[in-house]
Amino acid sequence: MTQETYPINVWINEERLAKLQAVNLADMAEEAFAGLKVLRVPCTEAQRDKVLATFPTAKYDSATTKSIEQLPRDVKDKIFDAVIAKGSLNIMGEFLAQY
Repeated sequence: MTQETYPINVWINEERLAKLQAVNLADMAEEAFAGLKVLRVPCTEAQRDKVLATFPTAKYDSATTKSIEQLPRDVKDKIFDAVIAKGSLNIMGEFLAQY
């Protein structure tokens, strides 16, 4: 049984896609719609709960996407930067340790 994950969706533009290509993660960006790509950064249940507690605007969409939504843009930018710095999607433990 795999552990359930709760993704944070980060939209990927051409500039971000180039950064992902530089760290060999471009194939992790999934086609969403109308040519837009999304990077799904996984969170564990405990990380999801900490994200929701740390960022009051964040919401968990339990009904449809099972993802964490409405994070401030600067937070998503920092998450993306952490992915690039580590070259991995598994950054939420280290990222949340800052808060």
